[in-house]
This record gives sequence, structure tokens and C-alpha cells, in this order.
Amino acid sequence: MDAIDLRLLEELQRDAARSNQDLAEAAHVSAATSLRRVRRLTDAGVIERTVAVLSPQALGHGLTAIVEITLDQQSAERLQAFEARVIADDGVQQCYRTNGGPDFVLIAQVADMPAYQALAQRLFNNDANVRNVRCFFSVHRAKVGLGIALPPASPATPA
Repeated sequence: MDAIDLRLLEELQRDAARSNQDLAEAAHVSAATSLRRVRRLTDAGVIERTVAVLSPQALGHGLTAIVEITLDQQSAERLQAFEARVIADDGVQQCYRTNGGPDFVLIAQVADMPAYQALAQRLFNNDANVRNVRCFFSVHRAKVGLGIALPPASPATPA
């Protein structure tokens, strides 16, 4: 990736909803160059997908739960089965398999405490392999971001 790719990625992380023309202007390249490079970055898997970041409160999902899960048995099959179940649940926003502590850390976004209790019942309480659940509830959302710090640019390549 060169400096042009990195400028395009930086601009896309700020606002991916802008038109290609606006993106090209912000990155100081032609619209054709912008379109070609964004397609290449997408095809290469650098850009995984383009999404809108929504306000949970505006949509009635005012409770954020950070949940640590420890399983009794950590065989590959058991870990994969648990992971598949939690990522299929609409209440789970993020799922991380971790080590050195809990087996999983989840971020869940739900309407309220009864909605969290229903999620816990579905995903944790009914699973005999779940040994321990620790949950923390957010009292203030200071930052939500999906941006990634970009590496330094490699030497320029022809556009």
C-alpha cells in the first residue's frame, strides 16, 4: 500500500457514505483512480465491508453489556459451537475469543435489563458448558470507533 491507498482508507474510515467524487477530492486523486483503488482494496480484503454506525439509544437499545464467558471444556468443537451460537444472536454486537482469562468477551447491545436477561438465558444459562459469566454494564459510552491506525506508506506505485 502506498500513500494514495492510505489516504483513501483514512478518508473512508471517516465517512464511507460519501460519493466517489467526494472521496477522490478528499484524497487528492482523480475519480477513476479512487474507484479503481477502492475496488482493488476491497478485492484484496483490506476493506471488509461498508456499514453505518447507528445510535443504540435512538433505536431503543440503551443497555450495553460487556460479558466475559468461561467454558468448562475448551475443545475446538466446543469453542466453535459456542462461538457460532453467540454470533448468530442479534443482541451480540461483537465477539472475541480470548486467552489468559475468559474464553470469550462479548459486547451485547440490548434494550434494557429484561432484554439482557433474555439474552443470558438464551446463550449462557441453557448451555451446560458455560462455567462462568461475568457481566459489566456500560454507564457511559465515551468512544465508539471502528477505525484502525494505518501503517506508514510504502513507496508510491503508479496510479
